Amino acid sequence: MAFKAREYWTLTKPRVVSLIVFTALVGMFLAVPGLPPWRESVFGLLGIWLAAASAAAINHLIDQRIDKVMARTAHRPLATGALRPVQVLVFALALGALSMAILVLLVNTLTAVLTFASLIGYAVIYTGWLKRATPQNIVIGGVAGAAPPLLGWAAVTNMQGAWDWAHALLLVLIIFVWTPPHFWALAIFRRDDYARALVPMLPVTHGVAYTRWSILVYTVLLVVITLLPVAIGMSGVFYLGGAVVLGLVFLWYAWRMFDPPDDFFPMRMFNYSVVYLMALFAFLLIDHWLMPWLPGAGAAGGLDWQRVG
Repeated sequence: MAFKAREYWTLTKPRVVSLIVFTALVGMFLAVPGLPPWRESVFGLLGIWLAAASAAAINHLIDQRIDKVMARTAHRPLATGALRPVQVLVFALALGALSMAILVLLVNTLTAVLTFASLIGYAVIYTGWLKRATPQNIVIGGVAGAAPPLLGWAAVTNMQGAWDWAHALLLVLIIFVWTPPHFWALAIFRRDDYARALVPMLPVTHGVAYTRWSILVYTVLLVVITLLPVAIGMSGVFYLGGAVVLGLVFLWYAWRMFDPPDDFFPMRMFNYSVVYLMALFAFLLIDHWLMPWLPGAGAAGGLDWQRVG
């Protein structure tokens, strides 16, 4: 029984989902001047986590052929035969249904609709079609993966006006632009796996040199976009300092990719990109809520946000 529980837990991709839930949590805190309402926060996070876990399980189901031939994924429950497809399907549908019930009944309908759209976008449109259709799969499919801050924001505000949409979508934009350099670094390292699995990732279709330039372009764009929260008064000097330092390190990694010290360097960039996103959103949260005494921290002095729109 414990063995099966471990396999089902693996289906939910806990490390990936934890990042999703964290960015959704930050979206919740940024959406309101003080603490977000506990009921919408707790059940919103639970619903978002269940939906992300459901999407991850569907990803396992659709990608089982690919997973069997890729070294990175050969240990997954379907690839090893530890679970059968019907078990994974029932598990994924149960998680998805429970997620929607929680969000509709205990949060709000808008969050349920947005979460469901994100689930379908990742599990069906990206995994089932885009991943095999175009080398721009990560770029196009990144919209679904970037949605969690919007979902968290919607859970506690129900998106009452233009202010909510503009600020929440800026957080989405940051993750959307972060996704290509994050994943293309991994794709360079695992390009032989993707070629063997017949997945048209950018390093496979366009070569490593082209992918390195693409990583650099998106990283530059990312650094610029992460300054926008300060430009529009959403965050202050504490976040600005963190974003600049994190961005400069990310740019160093992107530039160093042109002359890496060893074959494992792309994975070091990939690992840093995960730390980067978590730290960036942590700086957003600290600037907004925990550091109102710093001059310029947060919009309008931290907690006294004035909504417009």
